[in-house]
Amino acid sequence: MDIHRILKEYWGFSHFRAMQEPIIRSILEGKDTLALLPTGGGKSVCFQVPAMLKDGICLVVSPLIALMKDQVENLNKKGIPALAVYSGMSFQEVKKTLQQAAFGDYKFLYVSPERLETDLFETVLASMKVNLIAVDEAHCISQWGYDFRPPYMRIAKIRERLPGVPVLALTASATKLVQEDICEKLHFGKTQQRFQQSFERPNLSYSVFPVASKQQKLIEILTNVSGSAIVYCKSRKSTREIAELLMMNGIAADHYHAGLSNEERNAKQTAWIQNKTRVIVCTNAFGMGIDKPDVRTVVHYHVPDCLENYYQEAGRAGRDGERAYAVMLHGPQELNELLQQTDIRYPSEALIKQVYVALMNHLQIAAGSGEGMQAELDMSVFAAAFKLNILTATYAIKVLEQESVLWYNEVFFKPSTVVFSTNKQELAEFEHVHPELEPLIKGLLRSYEGIFDHPATVYESQLAKFIRTEKEMIKKDLKKLHDRGMIVYSAQKEKPQLTLLQNRMYLDNYSLDTRNYLKRKKNYEERVEAMIQYAKNETACRSKIIAAYFNDVAVNNCGICDNCIRQKTKAVSLSEFEIISGYILKLAKTSPVSVPEIWAELPDHKKETIWEVIHYLQAEKKISADQAGKLSVS
Repeated sequence: MDIHRILKEYWGFSHFRAMQEPIIRSILEGKDTLALLPTGGGKSVCFQVPAMLKDGICLVVSPLIALMKDQVENLNKKGIPALAVYSGMSFQEVKKTLQQAAFGDYKFLYVSPERLETDLFETVLASMKVNLIAVDEAHCISQWGYDFRPPYMRIAKIRERLPGVPVLALTASATKLVQEDICEKLHFGKTQQRFQQSFERPNLSYSVFPVASKQQKLIEILTNVSGSAIVYCKSRKSTREIAELLMMNGIAADHYHAGLSNEERNAKQTAWIQNKTRVIVCTNAFGMGIDKPDVRTVVHYHVPDCLENYYQEAGRAGRDGERAYAVMLHGPQELNELLQQTDIRYPSEALIKQVYVALMNHLQIAAGSGEGMQAELDMSVFAAAFKLNILTATYAIKVLEQESVLWYNEVFFKPSTVVFSTNKQELAEFEHVHPELEPLIKGLLRSYEGIFDHPATVYESQLAKFIRTEKEMIKKDLKKLHDRGMIVYSAQKEKPQLTLLQNRMYLDNYSLDTRNYLKRKKNYEERVEAMIQYAKNETACRSKIIAAYFNDVAVNNCGICDNCIRQKTKAVSLSEFEIISGYILKLAKTSPVSVPEIWAELPDHKKETIWEVIHYLQAEKKISADQAGKLSVS
């Protein structure tokens, strides 16, 4: 089969999107490849199609657990066998999955980056026939990027074990500096190829509004632009407050952040995707891997700290190609306050050391021990116990993570697991004595194959439906079986998890290499400054500003952002604009009218000026043109 037949058979498409085919050809030629494709640009097809043509299994590295699960589920539905290994799985689950990848007939193995560092993965890797390494969110390997994750550095070491296996690095946003760093850190070969799709989004209108009342402006935007919307906020508290505000004003909204339970997040996300909820008000924990093409508006209620984040999040609007709006709001002091974030995001060496010592004491780790230990960490409890500012504590731990001292997973979900710890004869005797627990025992045995041999992932709500009882009753009965030695029941966990990657340092030997840390701090300051300049700019095309930041200099003025529209209307006085626009709307409302007919009706105005007004009205969707070029009111 060739790539077009695979695309048609498994994905149902007759043609590839822009850039996909040359990227796939590069991989099939065995070349290391860097692909910069916008959010929603079809990155997964770029590695899934060529991997289907090759013998063996494709190793996909991704930090997004929800995305991994979705892609594995979608591939399996297409009849393409795929697996995933991520944080939260038990040792037995990981071992079984890796053995299936090595010795079974599977085409894809999705792996979270921290899993690459385990001895078990290294052992099984030797038995896998890897045909391609796909690195999603590849900017995470660069410490000059906005989302540096040290476990990504492990990929280069894996390459040494897999000579001749090409790497495809995928990202939606990377500056020139980060692009170079990605290729260097992943040990790209001399025949490497790079593909960058234009950052131009011709249907997406960018706007920035400095406002005194964000609440009023937000309601105005969502009232004037119908359809599905996302509102991004910086804090969890804000998401709840703004969603309540919108609901009070008759706009169907809900809030979403990483602090909600896994079930709550899934329910809210599903309701929004199915348009039962019109507006989702969220932190940046929302959106990764979600494919909803008909989002009409993305509003940033607070200014993000970098254009990389802004471009990705704003780019979730208008993936269907229809007109969409990306709006940023900022208050009088917000841009100045953004500059002050540097010292909070990058605390002093003394503060980092203070947080490290407090953390070790909190976890009761003795000096010289602790490597490999895992523990739940409630940041608010930890910060309060040691009288630390919670933001300072959070960012200090982030620094310790980047310096490979520990690993901290804030968005963590570990489902419940059950394994029988008795034999079948003893279990039968137990059932006879405790008939009230028989339905649960039978339900477990019928639902989970191999549950006597290794822990099975169990979802209490599904089990409750299966045996027709309440979820809380299932939990109580599972606890009874556990207490009586029939099963080992590990209830689901959703608190953030911390893993120590090295022993606790003795105070006289405490050391961190702060040279790179200070470079990252300077790089962060430059990203913040670029964001502020974008927000302040009132003349340049916003699409061009964003594209230039990512080294894409071939983009033309979009003609539909606030600055482009402002430049157009400057050429026309307000009074003349009102006369011409009013007359055009009056004519076009009665019946479709051609441009020459408008010129004839307005002989006292220049044709160029009339054109400017027509372009503006079209950009604002006040009028539209038919195939004959005649204008009518939209």
